[in-house]
Amino acid sequence: MANSIETVTLFQAACDRQLIEGATSGWMEANAGQVKYSGGREIKIPTLSTDGLGDYDRNSGYPRGKVSLAYQTKTMTQDRGIQFLLDRIDVDESGFIANASAAMSTFQSENVIPEVDAYRYSTLYKYISEAGNSKEYSPAASTILSQVKNDITAIQDICGSADLVIIMPYPVADILDSTDKLQRQINVGTFKQGNIDLEVRTLNGISILRVPTARMYTEYTFNSGESEFGFTKTEAAKRINWIICPRTAPIAISKTDGVKIFDPETTQGADAWTIEYRKFHDIWVKDKQLAAMRASVEA
Repeated sequence: MANSIETVTLFQAACDRQLIEGATSGWMEANAGQVKYSGGREIKIPTLSTDGLGDYDRNSGYPRGKVSLAYQTKTMTQDRGIQFLLDRIDVDESGFIANASAAMSTFQSENVIPEVDAYRYSTLYKYISEAGNSKEYSPAASTILSQVKNDITAIQDICGSADLVIIMPYPVADILDSTDKLQRQINVGTFKQGNIDLEVRTLNGISILRVPTARMYTEYTFNSGESEFGFTKTEAAKRINWIICPRTAPIAISKTDGVKIFDPETTQGADAWTIEYRKFHDIWVKDKQLAAMRASVEA
């Protein structure tokens, strides 16, 4: 296969771009800043810190503070992969790129993106719950608006007018929509994710991001691929009603690494093209941000 290195590089870049723009949680990756990544499970996240104010002295002038840039090394816990075979008879060399691109695009949208979303939301819920900022509630049209606004007020009392995000599964968002009192406070705004602008509903200027229910449970099993693939919610899992947090709080990373493409002459054990795909990803929350996050889970 001609120019295979360039093809692999394009595949990896396209996979990462599709995830950022297609996942409902893709906006979280902007919070990692200019991460350093050289392959594998480790990444380096930049952390900028500054000194606070001091007293100005008329003789010596300004107190000299410092600006520090340090890199935190993080290890991504999610190391996932798959191998696909495309039969040579079905795909000749001239049509391989188109067929492989279609297969990988479908795989990403139907399998990878839902799994990454599910991992991120369940992990965020775990962070919030362990910090004692989660509560049980059965959504009802008569009470949901006050419940959501109580959580918003609690967060704003800590971090002021930070840019907040409300993340909700579609059925819960529909209950909120049905509240009569909401109509005076609801609007439509623009939410930027990657290189695309999404039109979303807002509550008093706070974006409401709607997520398929299957991606918003408290606990999942991420299958090994030996007998089952993908992910499934556990028997103990509960639906998350919402997560409210500053937009800058979740730090998410996903990297497609080690995409390999082999032609039928190289593939062992089958007369087929081989695509091997590996995805590293994870999510973190800085300790100082945890106080400004709230979650609600079904009772």
